[in-house]
Parts: sequence; structure tokens; C-alpha cells
Amino acid sequence: MMTVTLFPIRLFIAAFMMLLAWPFAFIASVGRSETAVEPQCLWRKLVDVVLRTIMRVMWFAGGFHWISIKGRQALPAEAAILTLGPHSSYFDAIPVTMTMASIVMKAESKDIPVWGTLIKYIRPVFVSRSDQDSRRQTVEEIKRRAHSGEWPQIMIFPEGTCTNRTCLITFKPGAFIPAVPVQPVVIRYPNKLEGTFTWKMAHISVTLLFCRFKILWLTLCQLHNEFEIEYLPIYSPSEEEKKNPALFAHNVRRLMAKALQVPVTDYSYEDCQLAMAEGQIRLPVDTCLLEFAKLVRSLGLKRVNSEKLLQDYGKRARELQGQRPSLEDFAQFLELPVSGELRHMFALFDENEDHSMDVREFVIAFSVVCRPAKTLDTIRLAFQMFEAEEDGAITENELMCILRTALGVGELRVSRLFRAIDEEDSGKITFGKRCIHTHN
Repeated sequence: MMTVTLFPIRLFIAAFMMLLAWPFAFIASVGRSETAVEPQCLWRKLVDVVLRTIMRVMWFAGGFHWISIKGRQALPAEAAILTLGPHSSYFDAIPVTMTMASIVMKAESKDIPVWGTLIKYIRPVFVSRSDQDSRRQTVEEIKRRAHSGEWPQIMIFPEGTCTNRTCLITFKPGAFIPAVPVQPVVIRYPNKLEGTFTWKMAHISVTLLFCRFKILWLTLCQLHNEFEIEYLPIYSPSEEEKKNPALFAHNVRRLMAKALQVPVTDYSYEDCQLAMAEGQIRLPVDTCLLEFAKLVRSLGLKRVNSEKLLQDYGKRARELQGQRPSLEDFAQFLELPVSGELRHMFALFDENEDHSMDVREFVIAFSVVCRPAKTLDTIRLAFQMFEAEEDGAITENELMCILRTALGVGELRVSRLFRAIDEEDSGKITFGKRCIHTHN
């Protein structure tokens, strides 16, 4: 009933309000410096009030009739950075439109028609999450703005991705590297049907787009949507936290989780990216690669030059020709001391419990974690490590080992797949044959 009555009306009003806001945001952004803050003249202040009003009408039309605010928002001089969580959907933009604070957003957002212009008005910090150099520049820009004392406050969702709000995942350190006081802000949707505000992670873009539209549809079909913002006390970092952004982030996350009454988890944005990767092979739900990814981070193995490191590991693993090193040999291979994390990682590959492992399996898993969407490159590297020198081929057992490790599962049957690729019934396959079969 709501789909044919309330939904189209609300959708039309929301679209109209965004179109109405566009010329104001465009005019106010013309000729404005991207690197400095000019004194805000009277007409720009007026535009700011108009845009806030338009955005509030848009949310009101969407069913967010009143917004509950707890606590007091800190002044920019008190806290230059506001950390918001949990991040679950585009409705989390409500506090941004209420305050017109700057935000950190993915670079692709600025190219979205109409919405991109509205975003540019609040002077966001754009970041490409897949580009290490862009991420470094983003951190430097956040530091510059936080220490300037002139820029508007920056609102940051430190989780770095959307979750289902049942816990807080690991915070990214960008908001905490400037080592300035931050104000934690928690977001709640107290609705009885709160599931309409969150999309669940999907593996393919079409499904994700459908989920996002479904959220919009279900939310706009509700007569009333509740939204609650709570500004927690300002958190000033200790000297130790100033030197250790990860500790600073951990303590702020714990404080926010307590206010939300939800647990924390060590999973991060990278783990979500790994689970959602759109590669040639899709990870199963019970994969142990997420556990492996956490160990990789804790051991400091995932670096900027991971590609070069992978090729070096692959070459050295091939030279071992299937030898099974001990824990001490594995530590020497990685040039790391023996530690609890390293023992845990070694145990993941010591499937025979004979205190030995195949380093090639580690390299395959490491490749999946470093480049989750490039499964074909991982398989190519695996073939290079396993293939026989005389014909560049691998056996069925070796294919099973490669795919089992790439998927992070204990058991896997590949007989039918192997026979389909091995059309000559030679008992061996090459990477070229595998690619031809995949293409077909």
C-alpha cells in the first residue's frame, strides 16, 4: 500500500529538494579556494542556512520528522575532528547536513550528478581507498586542517565502510594521526524495523545496488523514522596515544561501543574488502583467510610494496621445491622473530601437525589478502611455484592445494574441474590450459 501511495510522493519530494539545493551549492562553490578558508561573507552564510533548511525538509519528507540530539557538539576550537559510528547507510549523512561539517569521502562521490556538487560545497577530503598514495595524502590533509584552527570541523566515520551496526569494527587511524582532541559521536536508529536502514554486504555490484534501493524503498514506506545522535564527551589523547594512533583509535572505539552497548571486533575494512572481492573466485563464508589477514596485519607484513614482496616470496618458495620448513625456518623466511602471532600463522598451514608447512601455501594466502580482486594473478603465481620445470604443468593434488589455500578451506574436491581442464587425460594441466578453459 505504501509503495503506491507514500513512497512515490516522498521520493519525488526528496529528489526535488536535492535539485533545489544544487544551484545554491554550485554558486557558493564558484571561485572558492580548495586550499584555504576565506572569511565567510553574508551571502555565503545565507546560502548555508538555506541549504541546511532544504536538507532538513528533505529528511522530514523521508519520514525523519524529528531528530533526537543528546549531548552538546563541541566547538571547532575544542575538537577539530568528530568521529561517527557505526556507519551503516547513506542516512548517516543526516548529521553532516545538519552541521555542514567537512567529511572524508571516497573520490568517486564527487562525480555523481547533483550529489557531487552538494558534497563539494562542504569541502570534503576525497580519498581513493585503493590508492596508497591517495590515502597518505588524505592523512596529511586531515592533519593540516585539524591543526590550522581555521577549517570547519571534520566528520569522519573511522570504520571506513558500512556495517550492520551489531558491533564496531577496527577503526582506521586517519582520524587519530593528527593527535588532537576528538569528539566521539554515536548514531542510533531506534525504529522497531531498524533493519531497513542497513544494507548487507553483497558480492556483486548489481546486488549491492538493489540492496541500496531496497533500503530506500523500505525506509520511505515507513510512516515515521527515528534517528538519534549522541555527542559524547571530548576525548583528549594522552602522550602515549599521541605517539600511537592505533591505541588512540582503540580507546575511542571502546568508549563508543560502551555508549552503543555493542561489542567490538578486530575485523577491519580490509577484511570486508577481502570478503566482498569480485575476483574470479568468491570466498566461502567459512574461510580462514580473514583470520590469516588479521595475523598479516599484526605482523606488519602488508606493506606499500606488497607486489614486490610477493614476487620475492614466490621466487624463494619455488626454490625450496616443496620442502617443508619448521617454525624457525619460516621465521627466517619472513625475516621475523618467533612470536605468538607467527606461531598462530604457522599453525594455520601445519595441517599434518608434524611441525612443518609448505611455504607456497603461505604465499598463495598472502597474495589473496594483498590483492583480493586479482584472483587470476594469484593463480598464476601459484602455478609458477608448483609447476614442473620440464613442462610447466601441475597435478590434480597440486591444483587442489592451490585452490584450497586460495579459498581458505580445509576440504575441497577438484576432480571434476581437473578432468574438465585436462581434456587430453594426461594427468597434468598448465596455466595456459586453465585460462583457456576459464575463458570458454
